[in-house]
Amino acid sequence: MMTGNIKILDNGFIMRTAKEEDTSLILYFIKELAAYENLLDKVVATEETLREWLFERKAAEVIIGEYEGKPVGFMLFFYNFSTFLGRSGIYLEDLYVEPHVRGKGLGKRMLKYLAQIALERNCGRLEWWCLDWNESSINFYKRLGAVSMDEWTVYRVSDEALNKLAYED
Repeated sequence: MMTGNIKILDNGFIMRTAKEEDTSLILYFIKELAAYENLLDKVVATEETLREWLFERKAAEVIIGEYEGKPVGFMLFFYNFSTFLGRSGIYLEDLYVEPHVRGKGLGKRMLKYLAQIALERNCGRLEWWCLDWNESSINFYKRLGAVSMDEWTVYRVSDEALNKLAYED
């Protein structure tokens, strides 16, 4: 059942749209996920940058999952666009559920909710990346019907390489 920006589920679990007051909580979850992925040293996001990009520029959306009245996870997502489909999709940047509540189906409920959002918004697909060493997540995603896109290689340009590409001949 959806009440405003809150999806109420059974067993003490709700999902709600993040508000600006949640910025420190979002950063906390980002750092927890980064620590799990052994990438904490790569996090440069601050509350100020998150506030600007999430709540002022509205470049992405965040859903907070609460279990028994306490925040236990989050999803951060945004639109991408498929030229082949001719319409937007949703890209899930991060999904994190705290370890002490894993195994209760909360992550699956969160993904299910995001799939519902994608369909309600007439999106053509829902996509995300997963680290290749994360077997438990890979198996979880496959059980949901997700298909790995093994024939594609992700490329990234950032930092000095981005500046060089933009400004040097």
